[in-house]
Amino acid sequence: MKKSISQASLSIIKKMQQNELTESVIYAEIAKFAKGEENKKTLLRLSKEEKSHYDIWKSYTGIEMKPQKGKVFKYKLLARLFGFTFAVKLMENGEEAAQSEYELLAAEVEESVLIRQQEEEHEAALLDMLDEEVLQYVGSMVLGLNDALVELTGSLAGFTLAMQNTRLIALSGLILGISATFSMASSEFLSAKSEGRTDALKSCTYTGIAYLITVILLIAPYLILGSSQYILALVCMLVIVILIIAGFTYYTSVAQDQPFKSRFLEMATISISVAVISFLVGKAAKAFLGVDL
Repeated sequence: MKKSISQASLSIIKKMQQNELTESVIYAEIAKFAKGEENKKTLLRLSKEEKSHYDIWKSYTGIEMKPQKGKVFKYKLLARLFGFTFAVKLMENGEEAAQSEYELLAAEVEESVLIRQQEEEHEAALLDMLDEEVLQYVGSMVLGLNDALVELTGSLAGFTLAMQNTRLIALSGLILGISATFSMASSEFLSAKSEGRTDALKSCTYTGIAYLITVILLIAPYLILGSSQYILALVCMLVIVILIIAGFTYYTSVAQDQPFKSRFLEMATISISVAVISFLVGKAAKAFLGVDL
């Protein structure tokens, strides 16, 4: 031990020592499969810094620790599924909560000030890592996602009251959704080409995939539930809409440091409003035309 410190501070140091070692291992593990040499170098540098912080805390506790296997597995899995930028930023966001603990330690542990400064510098380093392909095409995915949510949510809500049969609604929605997927993807391709971009094909692919996945998820309730359960299918579809918006908005808010609440409310309000209006239009059209399917 370097000097006598309080039990409260020692308890905080032990927790930080454990976190630093675990995060050092996480950075090193993610670096093994992260694409791009610069990304690998940045991740390994962050791993080295975290290990040096671990060694500093170890000089106070005198305890040799092992990384938390569960946490390492969790962030490796997130990096595989959603990209290393999302996983690393999510982990770094957790470090913000530790800033108050650094302030408590400052009076007793001089090194805590230096460690805090280095932790804050991680954010700047992470910004340079935002060159994953998936993040380069977030705009294309948002385009496909937003268009599918607004158009298909409104269409399915209108079909629900007009047709009152989940099979007919699913069939109509599927035809509309697949046609719209190709239409949106081709529009994105032509738009990118007209701008002289060389990544037009990739851009339209991301747009089309986002659109198609949304179509499948929104139509699923109508395929799963019985033919007379069209109102329940509509409710399930609206719940899925909210979950899609929440999930995607959370992803972009973490990976791109964007506000979650305002973007979520904006997208959800638009999609649900269109659904309600289309539902009423379907009801009115059914009554006015006297069609009974």
